[in-house]
Amino acid sequence: MTISNNGTASQAAPKLRILLLARDCNPGGTHGHLIGYSHGRELARLHTVTLVVHRDHAEAVRCRNGGFDAIEGISLGWLDRFHAWCFRRLFKSNYFSQALTAFNYFFYLAFEFQAWRKLRRRILANDFDLVLRLVPVSAVLPSPFAYFLRHGPIPFVIGPINGGLPWPIGFAQAAKQREWISKLRSFYRFFPFARSTYREAAAIIAGSSQTYLEFSKYREKLFFVPGENGINPSHCPDSLRSEGRNGTLELIFVGGLFPIKAVDLALRGAAPLLRKGQARFTVVGDGPERSNLERLAKALNIDQNVLFFGWLPHSEVMKRLAAADVLLFPSLRDFGGGVVFEALATGAVPVVADFGGPGDIVHSEVGFKVPLTNEHQMVAEIDRILERLARDPEALGRLRQQGIRYAREYLSWEGKARMVSDILCWVTGRGAKPHLPPPNNNAAHKNRSCAIQKPR
Repeated sequence: MTISNNGTASQAAPKLRILLLARDCNPGGTHGHLIGYSHGRELARLHTVTLVVHRDHAEAVRCRNGGFDAIEGISLGWLDRFHAWCFRRLFKSNYFSQALTAFNYFFYLAFEFQAWRKLRRRILANDFDLVLRLVPVSAVLPSPFAYFLRHGPIPFVIGPINGGLPWPIGFAQAAKQREWISKLRSFYRFFPFARSTYREAAAIIAGSSQTYLEFSKYREKLFFVPGENGINPSHCPDSLRSEGRNGTLELIFVGGLFPIKAVDLALRGAAPLLRKGQARFTVVGDGPERSNLERLAKALNIDQNVLFFGWLPHSEVMKRLAAADVLLFPSLRDFGGGVVFEALATGAVPVVADFGGPGDIVHSEVGFKVPLTNEHQMVAEIDRILERLARDPEALGRLRQQGIRYAREYLSWEGKARMVSDILCWVTGRGAKPHLPPPNNNAAHKNRSCAIQKPR
């Protein structure tokens, strides 16, 4: 992958009438809620978009004035109240629970059934050119719209979708966090509408090389758009800050302090520079591993140069990323890696595990990928990379500049919306088929081999 060949769409794409399914779409939310709104807003700048959203989010979207032609709120009555109660009481408001994804299956189906009942006449009257199911992004959550539209009159498109990343073998961090339900993931194919969603879809947009591999039998209608996340170009600075801070390398990690994030590997890899006072490490985020990580920093005799800040407002996180030289993000299993997008946009050079979403996004012109081998080798590789950057500020500046340009052109919501627009124009017969393969056709196979390798 190179920066110049970014696969973005042409500026003169035809304007389409899109019925956009995005149950969880809220400009004031996080994760899927914000993804749905940000991507939908950029599509609305290019096309005439009717947004179908849960009624609880409709007013927030209207107040933000995202440019949608119309907003249709869908309510499920007592089912919504039951779902909200279960989310609070049973899942403890944990959006990251894999069990929650399985639990949501029936509620997402009910939402789309209700949306079909409300909009069926307009669809059959050709008020829209196509239906795009934007969120949820999980590939295991199907859409009955594909089946309803299998004979027309308009095409159905799904994506970007993500998920299905294997759990790496041989890492204690992964073993501590893996949920029992992950072993049952493959059974989703036997659920109602699971197979028809992808069989009947006119196009499937994959957000990772692993998802691309999972649906490779549909390769004639399969496209890659990087991750489900994106960045606002306003986060990209117009000019770079001056290089060097008295020879000190500013390191940062941003994210939940869970075992799978492998912050312990980042601390151990950075320890030689931290002990010599040649680096400072800022850890932004919180979670069950925080106390263990604080104890590790003391044991490594680096606690004087490691600062744990807990969770910060997003605006403050962006400021700290912009002030950092390097994002250390050795997460062992990450689908999207939104913080990697933001690091590139703000000029922090990412050092990531070569696995999953971050491994798809980062390449040698903008950052570093650490092979997912074993803990000892990963720590040694992180140490080698940081020593190199500490000795060569010019290389650091070059990577930073290229990363900002790459993020602006390839990872922005605008750029992603144009790539999706190319796909939608092809589906409706109003444009040529875009060439959007994964960044490395062997990436997903490599991910799979990393996940099943024997511990060393």
